[in-house]
Amino acid sequence: MATPFDLVLAGGTLVTPGGRVAADLAVAGGRIAAIGDLSSAKAAERRDVAGLHVLPGVIDSQVHFREPGNEHKEDLESGSRAAVLGGVTAVFEMPNTAPPTTSAAALAEKLARARGRMWCDHAFYVGASPENVDGLAALERLPGAAGVKIFMGSSTGTLLVGDDDTLGRILARISRRCAVHSEDEARLVARKGLAREGDPSSHPVWRDAETAAAATRRLLALARAAGKRIHVLHVTTADEMPLLAEAKDFASVEVTPQHLTLAAPEAYERLGTLAQMNPPIRDAHHREALWAGLAAGIVDVIGSDHAPHTREEKAKTYPATPSGMTGVQTLVPVMLDHVAKGRLTLERFVDLTAHGPARLFGLAGKGRLAVGYDADLTLVDLGAERVITNDWIASRCGWTPFDGMRVTGFPVATLVRGRIVMWEGALQGEPIGEPIRFQETLGKGE
Repeated sequence: MATPFDLVLAGGTLVTPGGRVAADLAVAGGRIAAIGDLSSAKAAERRDVAGLHVLPGVIDSQVHFREPGNEHKEDLESGSRAAVLGGVTAVFEMPNTAPPTTSAAALAEKLARARGRMWCDHAFYVGASPENVDGLAALERLPGAAGVKIFMGSSTGTLLVGDDDTLGRILARISRRCAVHSEDEARLVARKGLAREGDPSSHPVWRDAETAAAATRRLLALARAAGKRIHVLHVTTADEMPLLAEAKDFASVEVTPQHLTLAAPEAYERLGTLAQMNPPIRDAHHREALWAGLAAGIVDVIGSDHAPHTREEKAKTYPATPSGMTGVQTLVPVMLDHVAKGRLTLERFVDLTAHGPARLFGLAGKGRLAVGYDADLTLVDLGAERVITNDWIASRCGWTPFDGMRVTGFPVATLVRGRIVMWEGALQGEPIGEPIRFQETLGKGE
């Protein structure tokens, strides 16, 4: 006689949409099959998770895994391995690869490369460019597409939409929520001379707060006029929060763990170019404004903006150094440490990393602990004390800006569609990641 459940996780504390519940959780066919007292239930496997909190799988909706074109920094296997070791069950990967993901063929190639190699579930953004504007409406609806990504300011890679005319044309054509890197290109060009050679602390002087705020004002005006939904990535300034608070009907907001944790000038003094990213790490005034925006509910999601570069590349002389740092593996422990310090509740962390991404992007069957949903689970020990080290980082570049940081709260296990892929720091089985399905594109070939 077949057993009714494939797996029962017994004795944990579940963070459900209704709050924390002491209960067992059963998995069957890759989905959550039951929640409650399952002490007498039959299962092929039963694991005692007493003392652990069972969260809906953490979704990192902004990562750069560098494949194709820059596999010396990262690839889809190594990046997704880092993800599940850090408790992340699904990622949205960015299009500024080489070549960029700007066509159906490029998207198909990424999906093919991911098959059998990625440890977590995944979707890939399509990059907007002046050359593919007319094709974006079709591209954003292809299976495996997370939507459209727009770079308003130049960053890593060649993608750029710096003018309002092209940006307006893009917004007129698309229908899904698009993600935007919001920095004003004209201001970046005009201020480039403020980047002092050999001084990475001048990075936030060159790419100042007004560079971000000016772009966000332009973006909000154009999106409001077009009646389209936008997602403003890695918001860094006190100036932008009031603007975004007035646009919650169509604009969503991401902040990153590094902008919530690091601050100038200390980060640059201690880390040098390892602290260099776009938009920059800013001073404590802006960091506190991000926390205020998070507390007020203006912030919708936490994304890591995992953007690895090798130490050799980072060792060059600023500003001839690339911007970006690792983050997918450290997102959970860094943010759980903020939970331990009382900066946010565990429930708010879950909303920012699971409920929020699922709600904003319309993930099909993901993002909450509820019967019928995919059994994507992140199990954490809220009392575990660990030191994050470079040696722990699975990313090909092998470093983290949080090296040496002592944290309270750590991921213990990662389940993707009911399969244990990480348990107590060790990978389990083989890569089983599959493309994420979205409600707006169901039936489009998934």
